[in-house]
Amino acid sequence: MVWLRRTTHYLFIVVVAVNSTLLTINAGDYIFYTDWAWTSFVVFSISQSTMLVVGAVYYMLFTGVPGTATYYATIMTIYTWVAKGAWFALGYPYDFIAVPVWIPSAMLLDLTYWATRRNKHAAIIIGGTLVGLSLPIFNMINLLLVRDPLEMAFKYPRPTLPPYMTPIEPQVGKFYNSPVALGSGAGAVLSVPIAALGAKLNTWTYRWMAA
Repeated sequence: MVWLRRTTHYLFIVVVAVNSTLLTINAGDYIFYTDWAWTSFVVFSISQSTMLVVGAVYYMLFTGVPGTATYYATIMTIYTWVAKGAWFALGYPYDFIAVPVWIPSAMLLDLTYWATRRNKHAAIIIGGTLVGLSLPIFNMINLLLVRDPLEMAFKYPRPTLPPYMTPIEPQVGKFYNSPVALGSGAGAVLSVPIAALGAKLNTWTYRWMAA
């Protein structure tokens, strides 16, 4: 019955990854990321780094298989592209949803786990740091490819967006000079304890299964 248990594990990963993506979209993937990224990119970077690392570490340690983090991030990416395609089919422009880049950071986490011979603590400390450092960089490159985030925001208002959250013109340099550097620094610090939380959730899961 080992195959059944392992299959159940991977199906569980799919379910949680899809729900994580739903959380991202509902919390404001296209609302927050595309419209607000220039003014709130640091907040977005921290939230995405921590959300990715807690789920990826949890399932990577749960299965003990390097590559599970990338698998987790790939499901999130595919699901968000499905949402992007759905909005595009409704007549919205291609740039209406900017899909966050999770996969490269998850690959760094997997490589850390593999290179350290499945060392849990190295995955938490080194892998968590790499995720927090790299995700803002990859996402800023991705955001630069969007034609004009503010044009998308004002020309195509979201029906679910409250009036008080109407996108505003970014105040460049008013709050910080380098959102990528600040997002990477804060993400690197915060992703490590969140990765440790994912590892602890894994321990609790095993105890629950053994009870």
